[in-house]
Amino acid sequence: MRETFDWDWVEAQVARTIEVWLNSGVRAVGGGPRYRAAEQQKREKAYDEGLRRVEREAKQKPGSRAQRLEAQERITAAFGQFSAAALDLEDGATQLLTEEFLPVGTKLARWARRFDESLSMADIVQADRNAWTACGLQPLLGERVELTPSILGYSLLYPYTDNFLDRVDVTGAEKRRFSERFRERLQGETVVAENGREAALWALVELIEGQYARAEYPQVYACLLAIHRAQEGSVAQVKDGVDRAEAEVLRISCAKGGSSVLADACLAHGWLSEAESRFAFEWGVLLQLGDDLQDVREDLEHGSVTLFSRAAAMGEPLDGLATQLLSFSEQVGERMEELEHGSAMLKNLLRMSWRSLIVGAVADSRAYFSEGFVEEMERSSPFRFDFLRARRKRLAGKEGLYSTLFDAFLEVPDDDDLESWLPMPALAVV
Repeated sequence: MRETFDWDWVEAQVARTIEVWLNSGVRAVGGGPRYRAAEQQKREKAYDEGLRRVEREAKQKPGSRAQRLEAQERITAAFGQFSAAALDLEDGATQLLTEEFLPVGTKLARWARRFDESLSMADIVQADRNAWTACGLQPLLGERVELTPSILGYSLLYPYTDNFLDRVDVTGAEKRRFSERFRERLQGETVVAENGREAALWALVELIEGQYARAEYPQVYACLLAIHRAQEGSVAQVKDGVDRAEAEVLRISCAKGGSSVLADACLAHGWLSEAESRFAFEWGVLLQLGDDLQDVREDLEHGSVTLFSRAAAMGEPLDGLATQLLSFSEQVGERMEELEHGSAMLKNLLRMSWRSLIVGAVADSRAYFSEGFVEEMERSSPFRFDFLRARRKRLAGKEGLYSTLFDAFLEVPDDDDLESWLPMPALAVV
């Protein structure tokens, strides 16, 4: 009998995942790669060469459709060459990134802009990140990598909801009413849209319903309700005058992150085995905690309480928590090995991405770590931390570069195949 993924299941899985997290605190971290300064400089050279190629393409500002499609191909090739030279990726891994995962992102961006022109580049990038996670799960669940209607619909739900719930000009009562109506729609109830936002959200839910009939795929809709409830609970992590204990903060993060990727997995395959659901949930917690580590500075400024911002606010170095997160990522990797599908190449690429997320967060927020810990983590990075910060600062001032590249990849090739299941464009979102 398959799991139902109701809230009781989520709470039980949160408890199991917290046990894994606590065990990570006493478990030694594997060695991982080590880089000498000369090796890092070689990779930095490849990074800069790739960046210069992309900047040259952006300066061309191709005018015709054919020229923009050709620019797409050259930029993709530059990314592949950078990946091989700077990150030591084998040909198969580079091909997986450029020929399977990158097209997922560009297809989503094209569809999103046709659906709602008001969606910002940041909104679409947020949706892309979720779609890449879902598509990363597909081969692990025996599916081929592709942007399906349900993955696209789910990935775009939360830019709409997050943007509304983050608004300071909307009252708490209005936000609660919106959340209640959204829950009713996820439950399959008939809810007449009252505005453009709801019309867009309801259309995205219809994409999921078109692929997965509610009666045949109950896990899908149980997962959607679980992440909705977890999102509601995560509001408690925003400053509200309550000093929450570390255990409560961890519980909220686990429920939110785990439920999110559990939904990705269900939408990637329709149903999950026990091993698949446990892996997906733990992967979601790993990504959530990794994002929290990345955002520690912003969370401190905004009063959002996570494991990392809470410790930093108390003046504690984050060395131990980052080490624990690295150990946790290794245990999630061990859980991944229990899955019968997915190539060794893909699994290695995922492990590398998890480690890079954590190491990059340390590079960004070195003020919250001891000097010795930063030096040790830098030796496990293919780039020196000063180089990473300098390039990030340089790119932060290149908003025009990002915009030009983004627009270039919105050009639709002749073989685009999304039109057959596109809903009508969204109304103006208010």
